[in-house]
Amino acid sequence: MEKLRLEYSHNNTVANIILDDGKGNVLDNTMMLEMLGLFNDFKKNKDIKLITFQGEGKHFSFGASVPEHTKDLAPLMIETFHTIFYEIIELSIPTMAIISGQCLGGGMELALACNFMFADKTAVLAQPEIILGVFPPPASIMLPLKIGNARAEEILLTGRNIKAEEGKEIGLLNKVFEDKEALNTGVEEWITKNILPKSASSLKYGVKAARATFNYIMNNKLPYLEELYVKQLMETNDANEGINSFLEKRQPVWENC
Repeated sequence: MEKLRLEYSHNNTVANIILDDGKGNVLDNTMMLEMLGLFNDFKKNKDIKLITFQGEGKHFSFGASVPEHTKDLAPLMIETFHTIFYEIIELSIPTMAIISGQCLGGGMELALACNFMFADKTAVLAQPEIILGVFPPPASIMLPLKIGNARAEEILLTGRNIKAEEGKEIGLLNKVFEDKEALNTGVEEWITKNILPKSASSLKYGVKAARATFNYIMNNKLPYLEELYVKQLMETNDANEGINSFLEKRQPVWENC
């Protein structure tokens, strides 16, 4: 694999996916296809009790690839990206995001898809898409379900940063640790206590049950938001201007249409 590493732990019952592109762990099409390949392998393994996601280096992920958000490439990128969420739902294996540093855009959406979100105090989470003139389809569904509409709308419509302490306070993060070493130790202890003693099969049914509403809404509303993004948003001047201005490293000039 070019941009992901897979490491099994805890007697091969925990599958640890490490995002590792040597830069900001950007979720481009190559990385996403590698991830889908791993998910396909996991379907054949009845012993996995937990999948973890973490970023190599200081950051979890800078998000999806902005160059792949251009009008010509967006349909393929969005389709591949959304397949990740459908596959996580289908797997129903418990998932955990282990977050240090920046966890932005598509990176935050991957974390939001997880049952558990653990972080250290360096973590900064954001859905900055609106700043680029676009919006995040999966987060537009998952964030309100996780922390309520009022908080979610403020985050989605401002694109502002959420530091770890606030993330814990608003119920976005399950646990926050002092630093990465403490995070890794805490995760290890939590997994040993709360996941390992349980049946992998029963955990899957537990995830299906706990997420019955969440999964129903994601499966039924994400296609609508994908169409809204690809067929309507990307036909506007400002969505294209926002992406292009970012790639050209200049301020956007909005025409409000």
